[in-house]
Amino acid sequence: MALLDVKNLTKNFGGLAAVSDVTMHLDNNELVALIGPNGAGKTTLFNLLTGVIIPSEGTVSLQTDNGLQVLNKQKPYKIAAAGMARTFQNIRLFKDLTVEENVLIAMTDKNKEGFIESVFRLPGFYKKEAALHEQVVELLSIFKMENQLDTLARNLPYGAQRRLEIVRALATKPKILFLDEPAAGMNPEETADLTRLIQQIQSEFHITVLLIEHDMSLVMNLAERIYVLEYGKLIAEGTPKEIQGNQRVINAYLGGGE
Repeated sequence: MALLDVKNLTKNFGGLAAVSDVTMHLDNNELVALIGPNGAGKTTLFNLLTGVIIPSEGTVSLQTDNGLQVLNKQKPYKIAAAGMARTFQNIRLFKDLTVEENVLIAMTDKNKEGFIESVFRLPGFYKKEAALHEQVVELLSIFKMENQLDTLARNLPYGAQRRLEIVRALATKPKILFLDEPAAGMNPEETADLTRLIQQIQSEFHITVLLIEHDMSLVMNLAERIYVLEYGKLIAEGTPKEIQGNQRVINAYLGGGE
């Protein structure tokens, strides 16, 4: 049974179908890419899957500990709590908070303290606080950011801000991690590091990763399967090798012809 099952997903804006009749699935612990030309509807599809916008038609279902859960019309925070986390094409950090505070915020839903413990600062409060700090350091160390705990997010280099956004998403302990153009704005060295990190994340956390990316070398090196979107419709699905040889995909990117 698929971890995420998407059936006939459609989003209309007025008379325009930004996403049209998309059916796809994600399995446990796999790395899948979603590609397509600019304006193909990739980020809109991400927004539909994660509850940022509500679909006009179709269903999004997630396999949870309590069975299959239909996510349609649920709030983004409930979808995140069910096990789906994401990053954004444009970085959305709390710029005036520290690196550690940005990650701690993502952990609050999984680590709630009692009212009495919090108000009176009982021993249990400090024990949980110390445990959370250790979890933050452990996550940041994977990204070699453990020495930047007290740095304001706005003062991080661009590549480090991108990595922090991924750390914050991981802090929610997701089943599926959605990465929206994680390599955007990175230089080749940063992109190579990111490629290794995404592989490490999937391996260590045993989660499913779906990424949107325009860097085809990154996609071909990472993805086990690839979905291709054009004008809001899926036009191909397959392995990297199959997608590289798919004439319809080639035409979508190059405008047709041989």
